Amino acid sequence: MLTILGFTMIATFLVLIMVKKMSPIAALVLIPALFCVFVGKGAELGDYVIGGVTDLAPTAAMLMFAIVYFGVMIDVGLFDPIVRGILRFCRADPLRIVIGTAVLAAVVSLDGDGSTTFMITVSAMYPLYKRLKMSLVVMTGVAAMANGVMNTLPWGGPTARAATALKLDASDIFVPMVPALAVGLLSVLALAYVLGRRERRRLGVLTLDEMPEPETETVLVGAGGGDGTAAVRAGAGGGTGAVHTGGAGSGPDADTGVPDEGDGFQGLDPHRATLRPRLYWFNALLTVALLTSMIMEWLPIPVLFLLGAALALTVNFPHMPDQKARLGAHAGNVLNVSGMVFAAAVFTGVLQGTGMVDHMSEWLVSSIPDGMGPHMALVTGVLSIPLTYFMSNDGFYFGVLPVLAEAGHAHGVSSLEIARASLVGQPLHMSSPLVPAVYVLVGMAKVEFGDHTRFVVKWAALTSLVVLGAGILFGIV
Repeated sequence: MLTILGFTMIATFLVLIMVKKMSPIAALVLIPALFCVFVGKGAELGDYVIGGVTDLAPTAAMLMFAIVYFGVMIDVGLFDPIVRGILRFCRADPLRIVIGTAVLAAVVSLDGDGSTTFMITVSAMYPLYKRLKMSLVVMTGVAAMANGVMNTLPWGGPTARAATALKLDASDIFVPMVPALAVGLLSVLALAYVLGRRERRRLGVLTLDEMPEPETETVLVGAGGGDGTAAVRAGAGGGTGAVHTGGAGSGPDADTGVPDEGDGFQGLDPHRATLRPRLYWFNALLTVALLTSMIMEWLPIPVLFLLGAALALTVNFPHMPDQKARLGAHAGNVLNVSGMVFAAAVFTGVLQGTGMVDHMSEWLVSSIPDGMGPHMALVTGVLSIPLTYFMSNDGFYFGVLPVLAEAGHAHGVSSLEIARASLVGQPLHMSSPLVPAVYVLVGMAKVEFGDHTRFVVKWAALTSLVVLGAGILFGIV
């Protein structure tokens, strides 16, 4: 019964947000609460929620201060040269812009943190997509898939979890997987090329002088939030699931046509008052030092962003009113993203507290035919695609993977092969509703989560299968 209720709860959540009958925050809270009552454990709901909130509190703190930090960096002009450089390279060509999105997301993903990757990528690319009226779900989808492939880096999380769960060395898991992951990244670039060509056919190619100026949409990233308050309407993307985003009158402030400073980060106005050109190299070195500290794990990531945000505010805006203004400008985005994380804590808390996750994983493992025993690595790779989407990485790698590895060991399949195969689902995992970083992505891009989900699931699942197929072809899995 718990197995059926678990799958039903997940399906109900996904259907309601995809058909836009509920916002993600409301669905993440109300649906698990209702199913907790169905299970007969309504009295324990408080304990489950507090447990989930406790587990995700460090993530929420990291996101809050990371948004403030990168918001300040955008305000002071750290990324302006990047945007100008990308603009010159892309030449107002939608094809180049989409490919540039994939490359930028992949490069920034080297820091191992999805939220940071999405904040930097959207900050740099959003103005280009808005000026050319390109599909914003193309941007979020390509960025999520590129980050998903790169998320398998040993310091990115999944590889370390697999190594810990199976008592293996992370380098023994990751290094042999590099060729397959490289193929996966190439497939993301190939998909970006295809999507870019479709956008080019729809919009054409303009010269820099012909590029339209934003009419009223000058907000770079706003408080559209993870529930997607941005105006996104279905387009004729030729079956791509793309959506068209308008210029004037299509943004979150379409009722007034005037962007609100309180909505979030400012647009990249070259004359905005918050620019700090004399502090450019200080801010650049501070950002490099912050990312280096994250990779080297000198301090916990929430602590690093807390210190970085405080230092960035103090140095760039030494006067208290200016600091309050910057915090106020980014408060909407902080509230939406952190609120989404705590709402997700209800969902994960109920899934784990009621035992639904355990029963679902046991049922899936028991459903594997005995004849598939010698092919448990392949089975693990296939299962990792839906399982890492429907549950957290912790739940999959610490709860399901050891069971799969034990079943494989009984048939002579090494734990290393099982561990490597378990990584292939990450391109899809990064768009899971249980991943806090995806709400940063859709919130900053002002894309509805349901639109992003409908667009990205099929392409991300295909990318995962490409990685799995390359692993089999190269004899890695």
